[in-house]
Amino acid sequence: MSIKRKVLHFFPTRVAHAVQSPLAKYVLRRLLYLIPLFFGILILVFVATRLAGDPVKLMTGLNPRITAEARERLTQYYGLDQPLYYQFAKFLWELFQGNLGNSYALRGGTPVTTLIGDYAWETFKLQLAALFFSLVIAIPIGVMSARRQYSKLDVSVTTTSLVGTCIPIFYMGIVTILIFSYFLGWFPYGQAHSLEPSRYPFGSYTLDELWHLALPTAVLTFATLAPVVLLVRSSMLEILRQDYILAARASGLSERTVVYKHALRNALIPVVTYVGLYFGGMLAGAPITETVFNWPGVGRLYVEATAKLDFPLIMGITVFITLMVLVANLITDITYAYIDPRIRIE
Repeated sequence: MSIKRKVLHFFPTRVAHAVQSPLAKYVLRRLLYLIPLFFGILILVFVATRLAGDPVKLMTGLNPRITAEARERLTQYYGLDQPLYYQFAKFLWELFQGNLGNSYALRGGTPVTTLIGDYAWETFKLQLAALFFSLVIAIPIGVMSARRQYSKLDVSVTTTSLVGTCIPIFYMGIVTILIFSYFLGWFPYGQAHSLEPSRYPFGSYTLDELWHLALPTAVLTFATLAPVVLLVRSSMLEILRQDYILAARASGLSERTVVYKHALRNALIPVVTYVGLYFGGMLAGAPITETVFNWPGVGRLYVEATAKLDFPLIMGITVFITLMVLVANLITDITYAYIDPRIRIE
């Protein structure tokens, strides 16, 4: 058999086996479900933004020298005079080509992909740091709290977590800025970098980044930490009462092995769900924190775009948020099967 025939024989066989696997079938079913959901969300947001108002009137309302003819020309230039279905079809056609259009009001018509690319890293940097520290701190604390139920440690952890979930994050951010920035002067008020290199700690740009990142990360970590601690505690309390845990203890296994190898693995399922939703909604939850700390991320960009009715930028950020949420949920569902062997993807 020639090399060409061997290659043609090899790859179709491999592809056929891959498609027939339970994981591939599950992913394919989920994708077939997520695709119409993705476009449904885009339709809802597209219609809602058009019902919010006229961006041309908003941009020219404070300029008395703008005539009605000039406004009409601007409307035609942005394509807002076309029927709604035509505008949406044009948006989808450009989306398939990787073009999200140009911003109306920010940076003088800069492409939306460029704006999102410039601001996305700052959002990811802040949110991922907070998620990492919250998981590292919350999981051990939740396990200890569950193992010592109704003890002073458990009561303190539960009370602190409940307080953390009740305090709005914008209020927490304002209080921390007042204490640690205004009164103590330990951290900057906002922004991700110092405007002048002379203000870099020890002349280091990296230290300057970490210095600006510390305060918003601490606030986000505390806000994320509280629900994760409660999730781990409640899930561990339920798992530790299961028969297989009692059997593991009766078999002579150490308490550490029983708790961290057998119980914690199953207790992490609701935590995985929360992390999946958090990671997917990372951009969606960013506007409040980034506005309070004046952080140059996608969240604050979204707020500015909404305030100015910048339709292309609103839709562009919506596309990224929707894709992140849907993909994160898909990854979360697949992760279940690896955490808990009793869960199978069929």
